[in-house]
Amino acid sequence: MSVLGALPFLKPVRSPSPRNSPGRQRRHTLPASEFRCLSPEDAISVFEIEREAFISVSGDCPLHLDEIRHFLNLCPELSLGWFEEGRLVAFVIGSLWDEDRLSQAALTLHRPRGAAVHIHVLAVHRTFRQQGKGSILLWRYLQHLRCLPFVRRAVLMCEDFLVPFYAKCGFEALGPCEVTVGALAFTEMQCAVRGHAFMRRNSGC
Repeated sequence: MSVLGALPFLKPVRSPSPRNSPGRQRRHTLPASEFRCLSPEDAISVFEIEREAFISVSGDCPLHLDEIRHFLNLCPELSLGWFEEGRLVAFVIGSLWDEDRLSQAALTLHRPRGAAVHIHVLAVHRTFRQQGKGSILLWRYLQHLRCLPFVRRAVLMCEDFLVPFYAKCGFEALGPCEVTVGALAFTEMQCAVRGHAFMRRNSGC
């Protein structure tokens, strides 16, 4: 039902003075949708989403709260959050790696001279899943990495059931990953992000 239809009458509306015109008033509304790099202040929101997403599946999180803060302090430019009206709904966190394949050390280290971005975790808030947000965020993240001149590729490790998802996003499987977490084994995947000069020229980078 229209709100106006429920009113018996409307009082005449005065024309706003130039000083109070809508165009001059400050807007206090948050953007409906925003992508930005994360900061250490976002760490708790990040961990809450990650904990719910992973503990129910694997019993552990890829990154604990202190590790999230660690990477967001060292390399915030390698993270990306999706915010809806100021609320974090999905995120990805990465760090630099300088070897051809991932090793156990890649789980905790950021190597500033590296040319590969190790994607540690991508997670979506439970109320926003099954909406394609994971693949959209990953696509935006790869575009973001293409704006960083030192990055040549993105690498990650995932369980076998996630291989088709990442393959659709442009990643190729490299084979079994050397890294294990408890009883979990992973497939290592990579996606080249260099050689996209045209995309960089037209992406505002």
